[in-house]
Amino acid sequence: MSDDTPSTPAKSRPPRQSRKGLTSTGVRKAASKSTRSRSREFALQALYQHLVGGNDATAIDMFTRDLAGFHKCDAAHYDALLHGCITTAEDLDALIAPQLDRRLGELSPIEHACMWIGAYEFLHCADVPWRVVLNESIELAKEFGGTDGHKYVNGVLHALAPTLRPQEVAADKAGKPAQD
Repeated sequence: MSDDTPSTPAKSRPPRQSRKGLTSTGVRKAASKSTRSRSREFALQALYQHLVGGNDATAIDMFTRDLAGFHKCDAAHYDALLHGCITTAEDLDALIAPQLDRRLGELSPIEHACMWIGAYEFLHCADVPWRVVLNESIELAKEFGGTDGHKYVNGVLHALAPTLRPQEVAADKAGKPAQD
């Protein structure tokens, strides 16, 4: 009786080592996220509801606060992002639109919301360094958006940063800490 299995042993790879704090796709695990990162996630979900469904900010806010894990986020930052982005949506879109290679209506709602969050934080959250704003927006797009959506969000927000945070970006590029 013949055996169909190869006589040479198959090369086996050692098991893949996981990096602590990251999922298999490279996104941070929930346990390693800060309260501000969590507030951005909840704000993204809420802004998605606004962009897709046109829901009222108050109704979205009440719904989102009942979601599992909301108690672990920075509620004040979430409020600022949700209500600030919706209130200043036209201004944020006016900043974002010139950086796009397509119409605003053609953006995925996740990319659009990530760009709103990034632009809003550039404008109104001076306590958050510009590179943190950029990184957090990219991470949101990686976790919740399409395959390469994070690259698009990165390009748009990176183009906005010198306009919205000129001193901080210039100081960073020169290798010096920003002056207040």
